Amino acid sequence: MEKDFYSAQILIVDDEESIRQTFEIFLTAEGYKFVKTVATFDEAMEAIAQTAYDLIISDIVLIGPCGTELLRKIREVGVKCPVVMITGFPHLESAAESVRHGAFDYISKPVNKETLLRFTRQALQHWYLENKAKRLQRENEKYRRYLETIFRSVSDAIITVDANMQIVELNETAEQWLMEKGAEDVSDLNQLPSECLDDVRKVFQQGTEVRKHLIECHTSDGTTKLISINASPLRGEEEEFQGVVIVARDMTIAEPLEINENRNRFHGYVGSSPAMQEVYKLIENIGKVDTAVLITGESGTGKELAAEALHAESSRRDKPLVKVDCVSFTESLLESELFGHRKGAFTGADRDRAGKLLQADGGTLFLDEIGDISARTQLLLLRFLQEKTFTPVGQDEPIQVDVRVIAATNADLQKMVRQGEFREDLYYRLKVIEVRLPPVRERINGIPLLANHFLELFRKQLGKKIATISDQALECMVHYSWPGNVRELRHVIERACVLCHDAVLQLKHLPEELQRPSVTEAPSTSISPPPIPHSTVTEAFPATLQYQSEDEKIINALRQANGNRAKAAKLLGIARSTLYRQMDRYNIKEF
Repeated sequence: MEKDFYSAQILIVDDEESIRQTFEIFLTAEGYKFVKTVATFDEAMEAIAQTAYDLIISDIVLIGPCGTELLRKIREVGVKCPVVMITGFPHLESAAESVRHGAFDYISKPVNKETLLRFTRQALQHWYLENKAKRLQRENEKYRRYLETIFRSVSDAIITVDANMQIVELNETAEQWLMEKGAEDVSDLNQLPSECLDDVRKVFQQGTEVRKHLIECHTSDGTTKLISINASPLRGEEEEFQGVVIVARDMTIAEPLEINENRNRFHGYVGSSPAMQEVYKLIENIGKVDTAVLITGESGTGKELAAEALHAESSRRDKPLVKVDCVSFTESLLESELFGHRKGAFTGADRDRAGKLLQADGGTLFLDEIGDISARTQLLLLRFLQEKTFTPVGQDEPIQVDVRVIAATNADLQKMVRQGEFREDLYYRLKVIEVRLPPVRERINGIPLLANHFLELFRKQLGKKIATISDQALECMVHYSWPGNVRELRHVIERACVLCHDAVLQLKHLPEELQRPSVTEAPSTSISPPPIPHSTVTEAFPATLQYQSEDEKIINALRQANGNRAKAAKLLGIARSTLYRQMDRYNIKEF
């Protein structure tokens, strides 16, 4: 369930003290935290006026006005929570009448513990599911109005076409555009420019997007406009083709914001490929929206940079950005790390400790490797995302904080959800918006820019006079698959800078796995690399700067990570799946 039943507010109404006490004992022993008992109609109405209850359990026979009258009255004042009526055998008819007046159900006396707990659970489950449905309906309506407002207000012309090649909707900009063109009927698809119709037909035939088709459009007053057309397929939940959406932009209107369209640096990122331009725009847009974000991508693609960029683009930029590497902690330590603990909460807790959530109050919490947290931690995190409160280990009272959560993973969370390894409700809470970071192999045009960026960085750090990278070395980098992505490229350039004593970083300075057989050097000209002093080896990844075989590198990384495979993969600059394959290949066992 979305909400913990045991946090429900429950009211018991009965004029017999022994029954009130018994019911309270049964419920609190089961784990329900908030149970209040009253004896009369008036006391019940006073309690209801002060507290929003999730469940009311009332005897039909009370001193003064009866339980049925109580039910009628609370419904009149707008209380909608489930009401369970308790009745003796002679009053079964009145109990049934109560159900017709809005009671959830009734229980016949005598009431044993199992019956009370069963009805309590069923009533709360019904109440929470009903509330969830209403809330989702309200949210859907809100987003529908929100999207309609955007649809009407954007300066681009937007036209949607159904699977029968009929215009089903267009915004005011599109209507104005077609009217300027001299269209007699703006709902007629044939009134669109022929080039635009051709794009629509291509989408129908190929099922793929047609991007930035630039056309000249002649208006009825004799002027010519330059229109950029995008046509994309519309698909349903099952990926079935449902039509086409056309977005037309008037390129004759000056748009200063487009100046940054081809930037090659953004909040620590280096790259000018179309894929990275989309990432930059997405981060700019959603950075300003105060909602949860899930960053996905292979190991080494820059997920931490994305979290930093999102925080920098948000209104929380002047508040803390607190980072937690979830894979670095055991379940109990991660719980303490996130939520904090009180002195004496467990062995070794010799003082109070504020958790990362409290440290991030007002700012952003970045949870890296979210796919590796345990089922218990998933539940605790879900509760925080729902309630915006948490309870430190060893404390009874919850703490409320204002924190934006950004999570990152290189795991396939959807697959983990299907296999029961990750909570579906938490997955959707985290993935309000997803930022997918493309691997290096999907943006190979940016490799030279990245390589030269790292060259500039490390030649300054190492005091080298390396001016550039040879074409042959760059060609090898472009043709390499980069399983460790940007992190691996960084390590390769760092290693090459350490080895290079020339003005040009050459092919011979690259690791063997990058060198293609067709361009390897002849044995007669090969030079044995000089030994590297220990002082020049970086703390971040010593193994990349030492001359070791592949199996020795893996063993060294695993030793440094104390056997933690995820950490070892990070040190090696490769994905965990790649590490597992290499361990199998070299028959490397667990540490």
